Amino acid sequence: MRNTKRNSRRDVLILVAVLAAVVARHDLAFAQAQRVKWLRVGSLHSWYSSWGAEIELGRVPGDLTKQQDGLRWPADFQFQDCEVGKAMWVGVTNFLDSRNNVTYPHKVVGVGPRQGNVVIPGEVFPRDMKLIGRFLAPTVFVDGTIASQNAFEDLVDEVEPELKADRMIVNTSHTAIGVTVTRKLMAFAQQNHDNYLVYEYVFKNTGIIDNNGTAVPKRLTGFVAHFQWRLASGHEAFQLGWAPENNINWGRNTVHDVVGQNPNAPNFEFRALYSWYGPHSRSAVDDWGAPNPNDGRLAGVQYIGNAVLHADKSAADKSDDQFQPKTTMYLSADRGEYPGSTTNFLGPSSNQFDADLMSAKYRAMSAGHPARTHAQEVGNGFANLFGTDLGGYEQAQGFGPYDLEPGDSIRIVIAEAVAGISRQKSVEVGTNWYKWHSNTGNPTLTLPNGATTTDFNEYKKQWVQTGKDSLFQTFRRAISNFRNSYDIPQSPPPPKLFEVQSGGDRVVLTWSDNAESWPNFKGYRVYRAIAKPDTFYQQVFETQVPNIVHRFDDTSARRGFDYYYYIESFDDGSTNDVNPGVSLISSRFYTKTSEPAFLRRPAANSLSAIRVVPNPFHIRASSLQFGNQAPDRIAFFGLPPECTIKIYTERGDLIQTIEHTNGTADELWNSLTSSGQIIVSGVYIVHFEVPRDLISQETGELLFRKGEAIFRKFIVIR
Repeated sequence: MRNTKRNSRRDVLILVAVLAAVVARHDLAFAQAQRVKWLRVGSLHSWYSSWGAEIELGRVPGDLTKQQDGLRWPADFQFQDCEVGKAMWVGVTNFLDSRNNVTYPHKVVGVGPRQGNVVIPGEVFPRDMKLIGRFLAPTVFVDGTIASQNAFEDLVDEVEPELKADRMIVNTSHTAIGVTVTRKLMAFAQQNHDNYLVYEYVFKNTGIIDNNGTAVPKRLTGFVAHFQWRLASGHEAFQLGWAPENNINWGRNTVHDVVGQNPNAPNFEFRALYSWYGPHSRSAVDDWGAPNPNDGRLAGVQYIGNAVLHADKSAADKSDDQFQPKTTMYLSADRGEYPGSTTNFLGPSSNQFDADLMSAKYRAMSAGHPARTHAQEVGNGFANLFGTDLGGYEQAQGFGPYDLEPGDSIRIVIAEAVAGISRQKSVEVGTNWYKWHSNTGNPTLTLPNGATTTDFNEYKKQWVQTGKDSLFQTFRRAISNFRNSYDIPQSPPPPKLFEVQSGGDRVVLTWSDNAESWPNFKGYRVYRAIAKPDTFYQQVFETQVPNIVHRFDDTSARRGFDYYYYIESFDDGSTNDVNPGVSLISSRFYTKTSEPAFLRRPAANSLSAIRVVPNPFHIRASSLQFGNQAPDRIAFFGLPPECTIKIYTERGDLIQTIEHTNGTADELWNSLTSSGQIIVSGVYIVHFEVPRDLISQETGELLFRKGEAIFRKFIVIR
């Protein structure tokens, strides 16, 4: 009996190991099979999967810090992601499955919205994915090093100079119901159209049901295309630690609304879904805009949504059916509660052989419009307290039903957008709110309509809510662009080559002249940021025709500071479709540098020139030393071309060794010891030693002898 138990336990362990290996192989296969491409040329950046939908935790599996990942706006700044996950389901009625000879009342397959149980082998078969561009991303160098994120994330596969969008991803997948899905994802860099992305879907009855191209032609009835969005604003508040609760990270408090369900209704303009950060019940302050209670910074100003640009009436009638989508539901995010179903399908799950599950999903995909939207249900309450799903709720829309003969197709076009008050306005409003909230400011505040108020919470709320107007304006521009066959005026291209070189007394910027052949080209502008790339930039240079130059020497740069740049080409404004007379500009994201440039002094010719800056180092004065960019920075100036820098405590313990080899007079230190600890208050001794004889390459003169050395002391106050 003992051996039987032991063998049974061994068999269980073997079975567990086998299952783990299968799961691991599946996870590996998924990681290898999925291809990811970015659209990141405008102010709205997002990633896309070859699977046909961007599932939750799909780009970086398992990393909860990336739960909000995609739909980044404004993309100039970190932690502006608004997307948690997406889904694309396709379903039909009365489907005879040739693989098991079973007829299902409803057959539903697809991708998303969640990770793990939603990319099921045998449901969706990704085929092709490529990024097409009007031109390649510019080459950007800082001190000879590639210094642009585009070098890694804007990898164009094909160049089409006549492409109307700046970038377009083409992605094709087959599905187990025999419908092939082709989506074209388009981004526009022109500044009036750069915060929305256009998605063109074509669902074609090819009969192909697997990755081998096996075709089983048949008539498909009741075809429905379903899209689902799990959205969340306030990512910055979560990442930087002032979120009222971590569930904002998956959208528990997101509020959803719908417009344009009935095209016969008065004032009908467009049909759209949109969502925003709903004030959270656990916040210690008025939570409109997700303010930081310590300084007022607003993290939740984004309004996110999509507008339907076109949906075929039928496979034979390609005119726009303004009654599509027929379904605009809000669905539970975690519990899998589907309208009309008494069963809770945990997940939401996906299983193309579970008839009850597929019927429940199909009912949700084709349920119509609820009597009241999610926003109406929440009302003046808190969205994070609404409903029974602790994961919150998601926007969903279903197009159809359509009947598709073999070869028939349906085209659906959607514009996805993010808008809100600008970052500058967000800082202004948040700062004003904080002053009044903390009783340190003037009680009179100006509202968006020009009126004044003394209610600082109402002031903040009204400014944040103007994001809805901005989003709707974005929808109008996307609709106009689509109706004009994407023939918007294009901005001039950026320089193909942009180089930044750190110098001894200046930073030198040079660029190529390819943009000057563009019609109505007028000139270039250079912008600069200090300390970090995700902050506000100031214009530091402009050159116009006929006196165009291709070099700028930034002589106002100061030693010890990091500098980031971008250059934009601009025209004379004669073709601006929104603001006539205002120049159209190339996107800053083409040339923004991701690596710092900083002044480098020529090497000194005497060790006596060495200085430690600042000395003393005082943590409370760090913003006056090298700014908030590097509060722990200590600089060694006046160095020889090469030397070994050894830093000791006052009692002689060696805490760090730095090899200075860049041939300049400067070396910057982050105050970390060799074990990664920040140095504490005290007196420190620095030993500078020349490691070898140093000969002048110009004169052949001996500059320094091997072993020459000098000591310096500095004080740290923390």
